[in-house]
Amino acid sequence: MDGSMLDRVGDLRNLPRHVIIVAGDAPSDTALGLRAHLSVADLPNGAGKYRALRAACQFSSARLAAARKKRRVAHGQRDVRELTRTGMALMGERDQVALLQLIVTKGMDLTDSDSGCLMFVEADERNVPRLRITLYQTDSLPDLPSMTGVTYPIDDASIIGRAVVAKEPVIVPDVYELPRGVGIGFDATFDETFGYRVRSMLIVPMVDRLDRVVGVLLFVNRKSDRSAIIRNKGDADRYVLPYTFREVQVARALASQAAVSIENAKLYAQIENILDNFVRASALAIDQRDPTTAGHSVRVAALVTDLAAAVERDGRGAYRDVRFTHQQMRELHFAALLHDFGKVAVREELLSKAKKLSPQLWERVDARFDLIRRTMEVDYHRKCVETLLRAGSNRQIDSVAEADFARELEELEMLRTVVRLANEPSVEAGRPMTDLAAIAKRTFERHDGTVVPYLSSDELRYLQLSIGTLDPHERAAVEGHVEATFRFLVGIPWTDDLKNLTTYAYGHHEKLDGSGYPRKLRGEEIPIQTRIMTIADMFDALTASDRPYKSAVDADKALDILRSEAEAGRLDSELIRIMVESQAYQRILQEDWRQL
Repeated sequence: MDGSMLDRVGDLRNLPRHVIIVAGDAPSDTALGLRAHLSVADLPNGAGKYRALRAACQFSSARLAAARKKRRVAHGQRDVRELTRTGMALMGERDQVALLQLIVTKGMDLTDSDSGCLMFVEADERNVPRLRITLYQTDSLPDLPSMTGVTYPIDDASIIGRAVVAKEPVIVPDVYELPRGVGIGFDATFDETFGYRVRSMLIVPMVDRLDRVVGVLLFVNRKSDRSAIIRNKGDADRYVLPYTFREVQVARALASQAAVSIENAKLYAQIENILDNFVRASALAIDQRDPTTAGHSVRVAALVTDLAAAVERDGRGAYRDVRFTHQQMRELHFAALLHDFGKVAVREELLSKAKKLSPQLWERVDARFDLIRRTMEVDYHRKCVETLLRAGSNRQIDSVAEADFARELEELEMLRTVVRLANEPSVEAGRPMTDLAAIAKRTFERHDGTVVPYLSSDELRYLQLSIGTLDPHERAAVEGHVEATFRFLVGIPWTDDLKNLTTYAYGHHEKLDGSGYPRKLRGEEIPIQTRIMTIADMFDALTASDRPYKSAVDADKALDILRSEAEAGRLDSELIRIMVESQAYQRILQEDWRQL
């Protein structure tokens, strides 16, 4: 700089940092002062000034190179950080839809692209591999219709197909200016249809660990300004840049991470699907030990998840802030499906006991009443024969004795009816029939002279049960299925997202007042998930039309029973209110359990 440029001293502050400012004469030396890096004003000859200026240029070039290298290092560090974060995000994402969206979005950010596309290699109906678009998005076309399902051939005739065949990235600076003789062309239909302008393109194949191309990442129009909109050639001329080695490296790294993450996500989905089907099959296997209870666990699981969803929607009361994540809902659903698994350890005759007396005991009682009738008939006819023999053959049978015999037979059948009715179970506790004890005291004499009661003590004990079909010992055996369920479930190494499954299933017969079993838990010791399951289990047991030991009650009657249990402090009244108001129970009543 010399004296002729003094009026532009103020512009020096806008110069790049690599520029070296040299004062060429005394006036500029004075004007620049400390802002000059070098002064040649005092050098005596031109050769010295030349060498000084040459050194300044070399120094400026070195500073510029250093600045560029620093920027490249900074960009490289940024890319590494972004790829690391992206890799962690990809490895942690299990939802396949969210995973694919993340891959495309991150790829567009890392390569400064206007468009991103993910394609997978899939076989068509003729078992020929083709590329199918799975996800496509363009910043400049936010309302672009879905292109999912569009396929492309895998061959050397297309830019994308060539990348798959070669298993190498392909860079195209301008798709409208492809070199002659390369044997590929560009179809401009997309640009013409949607008002867009494709220029630069980067295609990176995704290769799995077996060296197979599983898909392609396609990026279009690297932009100098990420906010720019590309709709025509002018926009492309102004904003679109060719892809460089840097974008290729970044995209390759992303493609490698994407291939691994997609494979992991597929494996995870397969494992989850296997687990889902195993749990469901286990539940069906238990229910179908007795075909009359098939579908119970599936219905309970459906009602549990429907009621949990209703709790979230309710927005008032004690549970207004309760929310369940997707994983928590899945955990609750599994717990409900497996809540009765311990019944595998219970004898089938107890699970399917339809009457108070077992089939063997009822057959014995019924046969005894037949024997009593036959004995009464034999005694009556023997007396008639004896009477005829004493009085002569022309003596008639006494009509009074015949009427008494008819009344005795009628009374016997009435007693048999009383016993038959007493053998029917009741859903709600009732008072034992007083006639049973009197019937049990009656006796008859067998042909061998043995005196036998109408009902044995064991038979009387079963017939006098106030509710259900099981005596205390049998009920304890059935209730033991809860402990058996716990022993089975606790031995399975559940993943962290299913760690509470055993606890929820273990407590489905606990009551808030401590009257439940097996641990006699009370109040806050019982989590909301278990409370929901208890209500669902009871409701299905009441309304199911397939239980051998009872007739189904309608929904209103079942809800009345649940309300009475809540009023007695045994069930959660708030959850019952939500179930009634939301009618969450309707689905299991209206749909076939096989479709739930």
